[in-house]
Amino acid sequence: MNLIVRYHEIALKGRNRPFFVERLADNLRRVLSDLPGVTVDPVFPRISVQLPDEAPWETVRDRVETVFGVANFSRAGEVPADLEALKRAAVEGLQGAHFGSFRVTTRRSDKSFPRNSAEIDREVGAAVHTATGVRVDLENPELTVWVEVLRDRILFSFDKHPGPGGLPVGTSGRVLALISGGIDSPVAAWRMMKRGCRVVLAHFHAFPLLDRSTIDKTRELARILTRWQLRTRLLQVPFGPVQQAVVAACPAPLRVVLYRRFMVRIAEGLARRHRARALVTGESLGQVASQTLDNMVVIGEAARGPVLRPLVGMDKEEITAQARRIGTFAVSTLPDQDCCQLFVPRHPATAARPEDVARAEEALDVPGLVAAALAGTAEERFGFP
Repeated sequence: MNLIVRYHEIALKGRNRPFFVERLADNLRRVLSDLPGVTVDPVFPRISVQLPDEAPWETVRDRVETVFGVANFSRAGEVPADLEALKRAAVEGLQGAHFGSFRVTTRRSDKSFPRNSAEIDREVGAAVHTATGVRVDLENPELTVWVEVLRDRILFSFDKHPGPGGLPVGTSGRVLALISGGIDSPVAAWRMMKRGCRVVLAHFHAFPLLDRSTIDKTRELARILTRWQLRTRLLQVPFGPVQQAVVAACPAPLRVVLYRRFMVRIAEGLARRHRARALVTGESLGQVASQTLDNMVVIGEAARGPVLRPLVGMDKEEITAQARRIGTFAVSTLPDQDCCQLFVPRHPATAARPEDVARAEEALDVPGLVAAALAGTAEERFGFP
């Protein structure tokens, strides 16, 4: 079995393109690593993947569909670099197929081939038309014969399967994403993976003050997200002692903002530990009380480095639709006891003032609470396949 894997955004990277292409090829090797006899060969402007004929197509298709950087891919036939062989193979491959119109589209990686792309299109098209009687339609064909002329062979295919696009994971550095058991934060982490980041996940829990349901949920979310980035570290951070200290010493309306500021500080400590360059949150402007612009500014001031908010301009319907597409929605909507539900005031502040927050934190041992949370953090690792 042959696959033609095509990329789009990577092709615009100029002199840096080989780095991105090789990382994409390496990620394809990893996602297919448990299938024997796989070879991945970058052949500009495509990547050729060769697998044994007995490799299960459904498994291959489902995995390649989750590799960031892939624009689309096709299961392809292969013939020697000979036009007559291509025409015979194309006609044979379409036997039994039902389609009302077609076209042929050729790309030549090997410019030394004796016929140019337009000539190949015409000759293969004529052979298919003669054999099938089906008309050619260059504008809206029911079927397209895709031809890829390589240096030593020709690949051809009759369909294209969409990939996720974006950039290969590992090309844009490492970030640390704060992940809850809810809908938003897994989508935010996924969007950073799509931009080429490797994402470390950090979950803040209140066990044993609450049950382990969010711990279990984030484990399952980590497994799902690992299908997209192949290796994941999940950090489980004990946050109950911080919440108890805030409740005992600080005004109730400021609790949520204070919780978030502590999460940012702790997350930055974890980011330094894991060499992550930025934090990622699932905040969406105006969605809940802590995500008003005023509160987001006050919370962000607790950070020393950048805080990325890939969902900030999205509404709940958009985020939910993306969660369904990437496979996290069903897990995110399971009932749980999230730490953010613990000790939440009836009327949280929606426009916390920096001076009030600073005054409240004077009553707390901020460094000590952060250090204790960091010391108690547990790490789990996930891999796919």
